[in-house]
Amino acid sequence: MQPLSIVVAVEADGWPEGLEQITEIAIGEALSQSSAKLAGVAELSVVLADDATQRELNKQWRGQDKSTNVLSFPQLEHFSPVSGLIGDIILARETLEREAADLQVSFTDHYTHLVVHGFLHLLGYDHETEEEALVMEGLETQILATLGIADPYADS
Repeated sequence: MQPLSIVVAVEADGWPEGLEQITEIAIGEALSQSSAKLAGVAELSVVLADDATQRELNKQWRGQDKSTNVLSFPQLEHFSPVSGLIGDIILARETLEREAADLQVSFTDHYTHLVVHGFLHLLGYDHETEEEALVMEGLETQILATLGIADPYADS
C-alpha cells in the first residue's frame, strides 16, 4: 500500500480525462514542500463535482449560498503529522472553467493550483489574515513554480 493514497472521484459530467495523474503530482509536490510530515499511511479524496453540488456544500458548511471553486474538509488537526484520513477536496467544474478563462490560464494549470490550494487547507494553512495569506500564497507559488506553472497571485 502507498504511504499516501489519493482517490479521485468524478461525480459530474464534463471533467477532462487524465486529472488523476495531475492530482497525484500536485499533491505530492505540495506535501514535499510544506511543513507536513507523513507519519504513516494516509488517504484523501478529491471530488470532481459541479456548481450545483458545490453551492449546496458551500451553503451547508460555510453559510454562503453560491458555488465556489474549491472546498476543503480537513480531518486532521492543523499542522499535525499526516496519517489516516486527511480529508476531502471538492472542486466545481463550471466555476473552475470560468475562472481559468477569466484569468487567461489553462484549465489544467488552474486545476493544479486549486488542488494545491485545497490540499494546503487540509494541512492547516489558511488565508484569513494578511500574514496567513502571505505564507500560504507564497508556498502555493513556490509549489506551482516547481511544476512549471506561473504565479497565480502575480497580478492580484
